[in-house]
Amino acid sequence: MLLFFTLGLLIHFVFFASIFDIYFTSPLVHGMTPQFTPLPPPARRLVLFVADGLRADTLYELDENGTSRAPFIRNIIMHEGSWGISHTRVPTESRPGHVALIAGFYEDVSAVAKGWKENPVEFDSLFNESKYTWSWGSPDILPMFAKGASGDHVYTYSYDAKREDFGAQDATKLDTWVFDNVKDFFRHARNNQSLFSKINEEKIVFFLHLLGIDTNGHAHRPSSRDYKDNIKKVDDGVKEIVSMFNHFYGNDGKTTFIFTSDHGMTDWGSHGAGHPSETLTPLVTWGAGINYPQRVSADIAPLMTSLIGVPFPLNSVGILPVDYLNNTDLFKAESMFTNAVQILEQFKVKMTQKKEVTLPFLFTPFKLLSDSKQFNILRKARSYIKHRKFDEVVSLCKELIHLALKGLSYYHTYDRFFLGINVVIGFVGWISYASLLIIKSHSNLIKGVSKEVKKPSHLLPCSFVAIGILVAFFLLIQACPWTYYVYGLLPVPIWYAVLREFQVVQDLVTSLLTYPLSHFVGYLLVFTLGIEVLVLSFFYRYMLTAGLTAFAVWPFLTRLWTRAKVTSLSWAFFSVLLAVFPLMPVVGRKPDISLVMGAGLLVLLLSLCVVTSLMKRKDSFRKEELLVHLLQVLSTVLSMYVVYSTQSSLLRKQGLPLMNQVISWATLASSLFVPLLSSPAVFQRLFSILLSLMSTYLLLSTGYEAVFPLVLSCLMFVWINIEQETLQQSGVCCKQKLTSIQFSYNTDITQFRQLYLDDIRRAFFLVFFLVTAFFGTGNIASINSFDLASVYCFLTVFSPFMMGALMMWKILIPFVLVMCAFEAVQLTTQLSSKSSSQCFFFPSIVIISIRSHSPRLDITDLIIVKICFFHRYFVSYRFYSVWF
Repeated sequence: MLLFFTLGLLIHFVFFASIFDIYFTSPLVHGMTPQFTPLPPPARRLVLFVADGLRADTLYELDENGTSRAPFIRNIIMHEGSWGISHTRVPTESRPGHVALIAGFYEDVSAVAKGWKENPVEFDSLFNESKYTWSWGSPDILPMFAKGASGDHVYTYSYDAKREDFGAQDATKLDTWVFDNVKDFFRHARNNQSLFSKINEEKIVFFLHLLGIDTNGHAHRPSSRDYKDNIKKVDDGVKEIVSMFNHFYGNDGKTTFIFTSDHGMTDWGSHGAGHPSETLTPLVTWGAGINYPQRVSADIAPLMTSLIGVPFPLNSVGILPVDYLNNTDLFKAESMFTNAVQILEQFKVKMTQKKEVTLPFLFTPFKLLSDSKQFNILRKARSYIKHRKFDEVVSLCKELIHLALKGLSYYHTYDRFFLGINVVIGFVGWISYASLLIIKSHSNLIKGVSKEVKKPSHLLPCSFVAIGILVAFFLLIQACPWTYYVYGLLPVPIWYAVLREFQVVQDLVTSLLTYPLSHFVGYLLVFTLGIEVLVLSFFYRYMLTAGLTAFAVWPFLTRLWTRAKVTSLSWAFFSVLLAVFPLMPVVGRKPDISLVMGAGLLVLLLSLCVVTSLMKRKDSFRKEELLVHLLQVLSTVLSMYVVYSTQSSLLRKQGLPLMNQVISWATLASSLFVPLLSSPAVFQRLFSILLSLMSTYLLLSTGYEAVFPLVLSCLMFVWINIEQETLQQSGVCCKQKLTSIQFSYNTDITQFRQLYLDDIRRAFFLVFFLVTAFFGTGNIASINSFDLASVYCFLTVFSPFMMGALMMWKILIPFVLVMCAFEAVQLTTQLSSKSSSQCFFFPSIVIISIRSHSPRLDITDLIIVKICFFHRYFVSYRFYSVWF
């Protein structure tokens, strides 16, 4: 059993890592030659304002009085510069947004695990190519462009990270700090000759990162007065900075200003996904080299490089928006040609790298952009420039850029099919091996089938050894990364183990042929339908409602209704009640603290009823247990107080009270060990776990989701009882009281039984409840389902890893409740943990089904299913049950 457990854990860890290796790989290449336009640029300096979290519609629309929230920017739009909409990509977060703006490419997705402060890979940027760059703003954004920059020419000035407090009295102070420090910088420059000479150089950049709007959006929502007033503050600050620049440089007309945002924000104050409110951001440009008022879309990084005449960032994949440029047609054509050559250089390097590590007869080049076609396009573009056919140059270069970008994507995903095939083969092999072991050891399915003991042959192991050597040699001569060896070689021993059980397969087929065809087809259809419902629930939450409704009807289609009417009605009631949650809006969009308070009161009422009931059982209820329950009730009361008090304090903009923060962290810590002090009886232990986890969950709730674990737990208690009824109905065992069943290591293994067909249904119920626990109150595959307000009882100062960990624990609490309930089901139905590993079969089928529906989806969804695997290993292994 230990070997099987270890092997399964290792295999699933490898499969989990494969998601990152196949989909989360860096698109960057290195070794390109810098490219810049050979003509003098229109500007000597560039000023970049980035209003973090600013939505395009909120900036451009008029307020309720018909006036603009940003009159200075509005005046620029009407009379001086070009404006439009910039489109960000998922994930709409600050780091990838700024990388796209300043470096010109979409962030390496491996940065998901790096937070906002470090560079997981080296990349070139506008700041690195500039002669000097000065930047002011958040300590989470500025360092990632200074770190790794060649030379000492990128200067950063940032405030203390503790200022990024979502519960602060006035978040606009973050922006005021930036504007004030820029003014002080220029005042100081007048008295510092060295600094004065630097800021009068050409090809310099000034970057102002304005975080106040984003902070107010998270804290108060974009529809709030705080968010909109912050826009006015930013507009006033930009006006003052522009005036100061013009005065300092004597209105020389050599300064370009760009005002934009890194991402937008949803109506409920979050961002990260692909809703238009998150991806559509404003872009306003004016000053040197900028065309007169017009509305167009743009890639900002190549625009900025062209304006000040620095080389294009080496990893930039942006297309120069020539319509923004107010310059000669020759300058536009040369700039566009340089842009095309710069992207083509990346394509060439990427192709060369892939060609060098692929066998010649296996290498398939990108046919749409052959060497001859590259040469012809470049030659034709140069000819057009010579003959002053500038419009044709721009058109031809855009065609070349689009082909080069397609080629980059082609070579970036070149190995994806190979890796995916290996992972699927390994997955199917593991499913087959696990299933065969279960059938062989814990099933009566092949009992009675005649077996012939055959002498083991050496041909099979020798064949697989040869296959392993060939695979390793194939990977070695292609200089593949070590992870490729893992994905390529892992299926070999797995399938060897499967084929060693070939006799079991034959016996299984023989046994299945004895079943009536109609029964077999019926079971197969039900199985397929159930799997499809699970798969569709990853796309459509309401499919969970359909499944739970079907669950509610199930007892009435069996003899359970006649044997246990109260249990059947309770099952139907709580199934229907739980089915309501997937139909409700995603958590966080409509916060309502009164619902959290209501959930707390329901917990207290339930606690009173249960404790009163247990106290009547004087023979099985000790004073120590009463003390534990009273402690948990007190914890629930304190959680309710902290939620209400914190909400009131934040509304008054007084921040998070220290005492509330201490109570919250103490509640979280105690919830992990207090259940261990309760009675080991199934009912008491499960109820203790519910009380402890609900105290933490209340602190992490903002609305109706606070009721969700309570309803889910009620259904889990009924599930335990109804499974006892089904087993008693089949005559396998007698029903025991939950208060008499003990969680213990010392379980008599002779009481464990063989698997029956009904156990497959139990496994399906488990997986369905796990999916419901994850998606019941929101699609957590979408990062904007996370509401930062959920963690305000614990901290309000921005800390991505700590906030992410708290949100993840909130997501896992319902999951833990389900797994603990299933452990109780195993005990009450006399099913061993070893045989219940059949449950792994269903998530595996779900994963493969999801891959067949949408291979792109599993970037996030498969991570979630993999978490189910890992926690199934740990949680079901008695989790809270066996300690103490």
